[in-house]
Amino acid sequence: MSTVRLTQFTDLHLCAEESGRLRGVPTLASLSAVLDHARRGQWPPDALLVTGDLVQDDSAGYAHVRRMFGSLRLPVLCLPGNHDRPEAMHRELSRGPFVTGGHVDLGVWRIVLLDSVVPGRAGGALSEASLAGLDETLANAGTRHALVCLHHHPVPMMSRWLDQVGLANPRDFFSVIDRHVNVRGVIWGHVHQSFDALRNGVRLLATPSTCAQFLPRADQFALDHSPPAYRTLALRADGSIATEVLWTDMPARDSVSAA
Repeated sequence: MSTVRLTQFTDLHLCAEESGRLRGVPTLASLSAVLDHARRGQWPPDALLVTGDLVQDDSAGYAHVRRMFGSLRLPVLCLPGNHDRPEAMHRELSRGPFVTGGHVDLGVWRIVLLDSVVPGRAGGALSEASLAGLDETLANAGTRHALVCLHHHPVPMMSRWLDQVGLANPRDFFSVIDRHVNVRGVIWGHVHQSFDALRNGVRLLATPSTCAQFLPRADQFALDHSPPAYRTLALRADGSIATEVLWTDMPARDSVSAA
């Protein structure tokens, strides 16, 4: 394949109950609307990318993940977020089409899935073992371009409250990234908003949630009025990335709560 096409969904926050809500949004219904919107576009992609917070602190929510994504007949590349329980996620999504860690090679691209979860904390970090594994995975990619995926943001979002719960050791992370010229992009979730920048020629991308969004550049926690969204990526053979955030026409939320 000359171009690898991915569709990214992030921060689903699914509950055990089908009617479960997060900050006024019925998360399962919202995800269903996002998937319907995606399937009306350039579908199917080569794989789906789900970058954390698949569930809202309840492992029973993974049953919805299996049902919603398992029927799409596409590889589903998942990594955990701070509201996930990594062991439960790996157990509940242990069979195809789900991949819950490591890396996947698609065409001339290597997609690397990192676990930045620190149990009991909203913020994240990459362990020495994870960083060493990332270094080896990038070194062994041969001529492939690399897209590195994690949940927690490794660069400031210029939002005081949110930047207190980002990646705790970004210097360690970027010291690995900077050693490998094949890294073309780094992508994450967690921030419930869009972000697109360049750092040393590497594309840095964050994607809004499939449910509620956070207000950008807010000093204190605040919700945005933007609707649920997802991202498409075209990973080209020359290492460039064409990408777009697509917003649904679903109402942003029907009530507001900072709970």
